[in-house]
Amino acid sequence: MDLLLKNAKVYNAGAFSHSDLTLPVATHCEGGSICVSEFHDVAVLPAFADVHVHLREPGFFYKETIASGTASAARGGYSDVCAMPNLNPVPDTLAHLVPQLDAIRDTARIHVHPYGAITMGQQGEVLADLEALAPHVVAFSDDGRGVQSPEMMLRAMEMAKSLGKLIAAHCEDNSLLRGGYIHDGEYARLHGHRGICSESEWGPVARDLELVAKSGCAYHVCHVSTKETVELIRQAKKSGLDVSCETGPHYLLKNDMMLQEHGRFKMNPPIRSEEDRQALLAGILDGTIEMIATDHAPHSVEEKSRGLEKSLMGVVGLETAFPVLYTGLVKPGILSLEKLVELMAINPRKRFNLPFEGGICIWDLEDCYAVDPEEFQTMGRFSPFTGETVFGRCLATVLDGKTVWLEAQRR
Repeated sequence: MDLLLKNAKVYNAGAFSHSDLTLPVATHCEGGSICVSEFHDVAVLPAFADVHVHLREPGFFYKETIASGTASAARGGYSDVCAMPNLNPVPDTLAHLVPQLDAIRDTARIHVHPYGAITMGQQGEVLADLEALAPHVVAFSDDGRGVQSPEMMLRAMEMAKSLGKLIAAHCEDNSLLRGGYIHDGEYARLHGHRGICSESEWGPVARDLELVAKSGCAYHVCHVSTKETVELIRQAKKSGLDVSCETGPHYLLKNDMMLQEHGRFKMNPPIRSEEDRQALLAGILDGTIEMIATDHAPHSVEEKSRGLEKSLMGVVGLETAFPVLYTGLVKPGILSLEKLVELMAINPRKRFNLPFEGGICIWDLEDCYAVDPEEFQTMGRFSPFTGETVFGRCLATVLDGKTVWLEAQRR
């Protein structure tokens, strides 16, 4: 099959140019006939890399599978995702990692890079078998749970340093949560909800940065949401620490006064104040925040239909990330398209040592539509952007010479 791209806007080495392209790719065509897809005036971008997704397999197949999650990623323009370890079994030993590796090999549509756990069972009490896991994982994380003990985190950092691996930290102080489930801000006060204070995030970040200075570990902060966290990381970088961080589309585009009484607005950390949102944007613009990750976290309908208080935390994001960011940040002139590509495709690969070659995604940037979860490839149906009008539709994702997503396949 050939993909014919006429007057395409092609990203190359940090800049765009226009050209006609013909891409021979392998795909399935009914009856074995030769297929040609022709696209005009499209954008050709390096395929994206998401360093923070939850594929739920093994252990939670009713929420998502590696097959459905990677189909969702392919539709969103991704060629590489890093899969978090809150699974069953938790990948805390090589034997516990093997079922996930087998499923990736057998069913993944794109490249999946698993995390190994920091502690056994993600319980924070006994160090996982980091040495055995290291050759098979992209980094170590206990995502979904913060490592509460500074002594345990320091041991993990020292071991990760010796193994040449990143620690990707879910920063959350359990003693400060106090039953909260949305941001401790104006919306919580107006509607009688229990709030999660910002210090529950930035406090552990401050602690960990001191441990990074002691250990020399390469350290990455997951899902940054507060202005204090941004400033802490900014100063840590200025002091020469080997630190990076990510934030998510919902933190950049929404504040807590945009919440609704629905589970699709509930995630951890929560959407915070407008002041926090502006600080995140400033961190994106000055390079403090190098990458955007979705924290794609599907749950069942029953688990997400209990309102803000009782729904489980987590929303899906792989299929909406680029369209909502392009619509909300690039079109208004807040970010350049080149900067968004760096945040979604280039910088994650640099930091997590992911492959650069082999993947592109093709976008119609003028296609305007409303976000409809019933069209998603993921099994998850809960997005804070549901019903919003966005620009940008992924027409094709190509990886290693094969179309892993072709928009025509859906129709």
